[in-house]
Amino acid sequence: MVSPALLVLEDGRTFTGESYGAEGETFGEAVFSTGMTGYQETLTDPSYHRQVVVMTAPHVGNTGVNDDDAESSRIWVAGYVVRDPARRHSSWRAQRSLDEELRASGVVGISGVDTRALTRHLRDRGAMRVGISTTETDPARLLERVRGSAQMAGAELAGEVSVDEPYVVPALGERRFTVAALDLGIKANTPRMLAARGVETHVLPATSSLEDVLAVSPDGLFFSNGPGDPAATTDQVALLQGALEAGLPYFGICFGNQLFGRALGFGTYKLTYGHRGINQPVMDRTTGKVEVTAHNHGFAVDAPLEGTTTTPYGEAGVSHVCLNDDVVEGLELRAPAADGGALRAFSVQYHPEAAAGPHDASYLFDRFCDLMEGRR
Repeated sequence: MVSPALLVLEDGRTFTGESYGAEGETFGEAVFSTGMTGYQETLTDPSYHRQVVVMTAPHVGNTGVNDDDAESSRIWVAGYVVRDPARRHSSWRAQRSLDEELRASGVVGISGVDTRALTRHLRDRGAMRVGISTTETDPARLLERVRGSAQMAGAELAGEVSVDEPYVVPALGERRFTVAALDLGIKANTPRMLAARGVETHVLPATSSLEDVLAVSPDGLFFSNGPGDPAATTDQVALLQGALEAGLPYFGICFGNQLFGRALGFGTYKLTYGHRGINQPVMDRTTGKVEVTAHNHGFAVDAPLEGTTTTPYGEAGVSHVCLNDDVVEGLELRAPAADGGALRAFSVQYHPEAAAGPHDASYLFDRFCDLMEGRR
């Protein structure tokens, strides 16, 4: 017997459905993801910490869950909303159902929801706090608890998803470079992408200092994706500024792009409903090519789309832009033109390491290797 479930948004909009996953009650920020595949990677992406994910694809769970496709050691989403869960999985790689995985992980979800109506509401009103409950039947009482829950703006969450101790992912074959990677919510495929290019990656806790970074004698510094408000994450910005002063090549993705922007003196702001999914068109202005990219971000960098900005570390400019809404999707830092204008550091807002695809942006890891090679 499936239990009824209740979903209430902080503006009072209410949806009813059936329990999917664990029973109980959960709160977080309601966001929607437009990916039709890769739900296991979405669930295990630490960037979704404290977020309740609404899947726009109507049928979810078809391929089940396996032990190979997870992007971290656990599910991070605060809750899960689907319209029509698969009654049985059919992939030969599956080891259990999605419902079983959610239950085992204690993730409260809801199914049978009109996710199209819910998504349209979030597009119109913006991402907002939400509660899902299989124990509360009164929307007014659940709404009161939703409005008393934590907000995403002002939240410093990288420390909650980062590793406690450093670890090393060795290069495949001959080691060409050593990279210090700050774990702000790193996904497993990132060190794998670096390893395939001969990079030995030292994954460091989010609380690491510049001295910790330099102690591994890195050829470059990497900042990962991660959750939370970049304006509330200050220590890592100071670390990055010190690394830029030292001339260390830098590559950042997602949260690492936002922190790079703040290190360069730009502001950040919260998007109305963010970009989440695997079908976002982005132009690389350095090549003129358009990429289909994977996204998961609710904040963005406030930088001028045209021209460059003089910073203490060089000339900064926007290298990538979203073709849907002109949101900044990448930054680059170059030496002054009088000094040759060479690339010193760069970042992108999206996920070039996306294991579930698309893989249009995997060249960025080669660009990072070229940057480190040029510094040598």
